[in-house]
Amino acid sequence: MVNMTRRQFFKVTGTTLAGSSLALLGAAPSPALAEVRQYKLARMTETRNTCPYCSVACGILMYSLGDGAKNATASITHIEGDPDHPVNRGTLCPKGAALVDFIHSPNRLQYPEYRAPGSDKWQRMSWDEAYTRIAKLMKDDRDANFVEKTDDGKVVNRWTTTSMLAASASSNEVGYVTHKVIRSLGILGFDNQARV
Repeated sequence: MVNMTRRQFFKVTGTTLAGSSLALLGAAPSPALAEVRQYKLARMTETRNTCPYCSVACGILMYSLGDGAKNATASITHIEGDPDHPVNRGTLCPKGAALVDFIHSPNRLQYPEYRAPGSDKWQRMSWDEAYTRIAKLMKDDRDANFVEKTDDGKVVNRWTTTSMLAASASSNEVGYVTHKVIRSLGILGFDNQARV
């Protein structure tokens, strides 16, 4: 008599039952194992990018399906961590791993909107209108509040009524250029989301 645990009994009987059922149905494993499966991302276009969520700035690989034909729109179908990226080395947090849902969400804002003072409705505007409005408001504020000299005659060239918050997903180079542009305008209030 062989001593067998309950778990071992279920393993043996389950395997035997499954194998005999497949044999009776004519399913032999050799043809299935001989087939070469195609890599699921073989026909896709790979694009490197940065995760937009937090200040860690993990590298991601986005895979889109679309042949680039005139009337075809490429669609991102898979996103994974970039194993060659020095920050995350291929790993992603749950939010980064769910980026495909973020991209295809019907609630995702894809164009600028403006709500006039006192209004309860948002109205859609073009990117050119948004950039023009931002530039005009910045120019008006800078003209009205720019301080060239202090009361005792020292040249300071500063603009203290506006500040800038830079994006965390920017590279060091983009951060450097952003810093130079903001400082050249005289803005003193400047920070980056990635500053911890």
